[in-house]
Amino acid sequence: MRSVLTATLIFVATGAAAQAQSTPAPAARAKQVATSPGRPAVQKPADTANAMPQAERQAIQSDLAWVGQYNGAISGDVSERMVEAIKEYQKVLSDKPTGVLNPKQRSVLAETARHRQDNAGWRIVTDAATGARLGIPTRLVPQQTSDAGGTKWSSATGTIQIQLSRRKEASPTTAKLAERERKEPAGRNVDYTVVKPDFFVLSGLQGLKKFYVRGTFQGDEVRILTILYDQATENIVEPVVIAMSSAFNPFPVNAGPAPRKSVEYGTGVIVSDDGAVVADRQITDGCLAIVIAPYGHADRVAEDKDHDLALLRVYGAPGLKPLALAGDRLAGNGVELTGIADPQNQGGANATSSAKAQVSPIGVGNDLALSPPPPPGFSGAAALDADGRFAGIALLKPVAVAGPASVAPLQAVLIPPQIVRDFATSNGVNATGGSAGAKTSVVRVICVRK
Repeated sequence: MRSVLTATLIFVATGAAAQAQSTPAPAARAKQVATSPGRPAVQKPADTANAMPQAERQAIQSDLAWVGQYNGAISGDVSERMVEAIKEYQKVLSDKPTGVLNPKQRSVLAETARHRQDNAGWRIVTDAATGARLGIPTRLVPQQTSDAGGTKWSSATGTIQIQLSRRKEASPTTAKLAERERKEPAGRNVDYTVVKPDFFVLSGLQGLKKFYVRGTFQGDEVRILTILYDQATENIVEPVVIAMSSAFNPFPVNAGPAPRKSVEYGTGVIVSDDGAVVADRQITDGCLAIVIAPYGHADRVAEDKDHDLALLRVYGAPGLKPLALAGDRLAGNGVELTGIADPQNQGGANATSSAKAQVSPIGVGNDLALSPPPPPGFSGAAALDADGRFAGIALLKPVAVAGPASVAPLQAVLIPPQIVRDFATSNGVNATGGSAGAKTSVVRVICVRK
């Protein structure tokens, strides 16, 4: 584990320098790609990565960490380490190591990482006992106990343990904290140490287990994260350690969820001619008013929290054209999504449009991943398969990446038709009675929060 954690800690400790090295000034970039007269400029992999949105770079780093190829900080900053990790992953796929992921490779990487996150039960949580924000592999450590001193997560047999502790200490320094952790508990054999003014890290052996400790303080408040695991589990746990190291925020400014937009747009699917509309539950949460354009005010009458579906009802609207929810299986792996993009994505307009996506399973559940994700505003869009049959509802959700959550990218999931149909019929809607096409059955959903 030493080599893995060493690289991670070097990145954390020298983040600013790494960013400066990996993101040169414009003049320096121009010099890098300069070629002899008469030859076209060759764009380097780092230049390609720098042209991506930061959220996508961060997602790539997170995915590479989960497949065991990347051991740097998951920050979105481009580095040679990130480029080399991409090349190594391409070699795993028996592809040419170019350092730039093509769409197929990116899709395979995302799905592989998502499977591993799902198997680990990866969740970004705010710990109630300490106020810290961190990532927890909930399936690996399903047992949780808390008291005034912190929270502990562990596996059923104790082979994996995670401890987040808090305490008050007069005039703490990272050097004093590190020295105390070296000695407590007795029997620790420390083989790697980093002590910086704002944090410290120790790793090594504690009896027959490996351990990783990261600590810091703010004023007289101390936060210590300890990960302890059997050596036999290191292939499973080491990627989680990297993810937890990057996700750990011991003193978040705002430990709660990101604030919702004052006005948020989604898509709804009309499922009955008397005003029933299926939409995204999260889009319609906390609304002072819900508007179905162009029909007017709507009430949210039911919700499915497990699948993030909401049932809306608009009253007295003439000429509603419902979509039949009669599909059962996908014909092929592709779908066509029909929705209404956010006004900012179409110059203030409200036109209905379509987007194509490929479908693949997510983990062991019934949900399906859509790639590439549709534009903002499409959450709640109708999906049709290659034969024109209803294939489900598309929802946009934030990705639980391992790094900071301030720029979390979105992923798209497809809620299968049977789940949508069961939700509608359980709430008194004839889910198979529609006959209209998707373009005449989708509506814009507007949530006004303040």
